Order: sequence, then structure tokens, then C-alpha cells
Amino acid sequence: MVSINVGSAAGGCSVGSPSFYRYVLRLTETGVPLTAAERRSVEPLGVVPHAYDDESALVGVGWRVVPAESAEDWSVLEVTPQRLRLALETARRVLWNNAAPAGITADQIIDVDTEIENVLAVLQAAEDAGCSVNVSYVS
Repeated sequence: MVSINVGSAAGGCSVGSPSFYRYVLRLTETGVPLTAAERRSVEPLGVVPHAYDDESALVGVGWRVVPAESAEDWSVLEVTPQRLRLALETARRVLWNNAAPAGITADQIIDVDTEIENVLAVLQAAEDAGCSVNVSYVS
């Protein structure tokens, strides 16, 4: 069981799909060939921290991992909506073009696509409000 939480001041959603975790957040671990541009694009997906891990601060273009500051807090990926949208759209395209090498079934890819649409709606609201998005997961 895994829950990926995507939130901003403008709203949020929780993704409970193991396929989303396996094929989107861990896309670079599937063995699917990625171009250098695709690898850079999906980079934020691979650094989404587990909420209860003590993550180190990491920084990339349009994103950063913010470590927990107290026992009541948890690590999150803070990212611009535009940057996360680019990552998700790239992951979606890569999965559709490489379903067999990724090992994703038709049902799983449809499930993943639905979850991506849900997250994209949250990103649109965050972008409209001019705020960043926080992402973490628990399992």
C-alpha cells in the first residue's frame, strides 16, 4: 500500500495507486530507455521523499527536497506546478511509448493515466493561485 500526497495552498489530492508509484515515481528504475532530456525532465519524480524518512536537502531546476524540521513534520518535494507537469507529461509519454519494456499492463497504464489527470488538475489550481506544490509518499 502506498499513498502519494500532492498538495498546495490551492488544494491537493492523494494517489493510492501502486502502479503510479512503481511506473511514475520510480520510472528511472524500470529499465525503460530514456533520452538525456527525458531523464532531466522526470528527475523530480525520482526524488519524491518518503514522508517518514529523514531526507537530505536536494535541489534541482524548479524543485527542492525540504527535509523535516521537527518530529511533527516530514520531508517533501517542493516543486513548481509547471516543473511537475513537465515531469508527469514526460512520464506519461514514455510509458505509453514503452509499455512492453516497462512491464506495465493495459489496466495499469489506464490507472496511471487517470491518476496523472487528477494530479494535473491540482497543478492547474496551484499554478492559477501562484503557489508551489509539495509531494511526498508513505507506504
